[in-house]
Amino acid sequence: MSMKRRYLLGHLAVLVCILIWGLTFVSTKVLLEDLTPLEILFSRFILGYVTLLIIYPRRLKTNSLKEELFLMAAGVTGVTLYFLLENIALTYTFASNVGVLVATAPLFTAILAHFLLQGERLYGRFVVGFIIAFTGISLIAFNGSFVLKLNPLGDFLATSAAAVWAVYSVIMRKISEFGHNNIGCTRKVFMYGLIFMLPAFFFLEYQVEFSRFAKPTNLLNILFLGLGASALCFACWNWAVGILGPVKTSFYIYAQPVVTVVASALILRENITLIAGAGTLLTLAGLYISEQKPKEKPDTTLQNHKPRSASK
Repeated sequence: MSMKRRYLLGHLAVLVCILIWGLTFVSTKVLLEDLTPLEILFSRFILGYVTLLIIYPRRLKTNSLKEELFLMAAGVTGVTLYFLLENIALTYTFASNVGVLVATAPLFTAILAHFLLQGERLYGRFVVGFIIAFTGISLIAFNGSFVLKLNPLGDFLATSAAAVWAVYSVIMRKISEFGHNNIGCTRKVFMYGLIFMLPAFFFLEYQVEFSRFAKPTNLLNILFLGLGASALCFACWNWAVGILGPVKTSFYIYAQPVVTVVASALILRENITLIAGAGTLLTLAGLYISEQKPKEKPDTTLQNHKPRSASK
């Protein structure tokens, strides 16, 4: 397969992920009526792990302890911490708020990539975009705190989830360089995520009552989260990160709040106020500006030092 075609497929894979992930906030919000955040999280990733195991049943053998530690770190950040923070945030604030705030992940990704990865530099436009985006984030947080009477803790947890996802994206770029099967790597990341999720059962609320999953609405949403948002999207995302890089892949997260806000208004009937709308637009505008890299100036050194032609 040509590199051009791989890049095209990488972009398409990320678009599918963003469309599905934009709906997960609404799906999770519906499930929170009967299930706790921990129950939702554990159920969807158990289902995702089993699905990937069926697709790729072979054991993934790493070449060193370093590779195993990277996979472990990806599980902790991309599965355990990110989704615990996100799901708990949904219990305090609107799904549309969470959808917008986690879309700041590209900002954190770009900062980490600047220091940890080669070829990823920060530019002046990024700083400007960063300031605009966080102005928008502040409007969303203040709107939730003072106008909608919501706990600002939810907004803080959602922003923290975005920072954790940035760490995960950089780690997955490193993992992609190991050359292992993508589905096998994703499955092992899920395994470590589930393992590190177990201690949360001692601190967070849960119930051993499987009859709640028999409810058609709950069953359909768990299947959507487990098969689509977990198994399919994580495999596609991790594959795309290896092709496009973490910063360019994260750029598509900018479109996620649009999907979430529209879906929240149509399905959950959430009231999107003028302040929240302005904050959303500022956040998206800032994120877009931060991604625009200045055009490189042509090197005129050779033009200014042309060899003189020999005299006849």
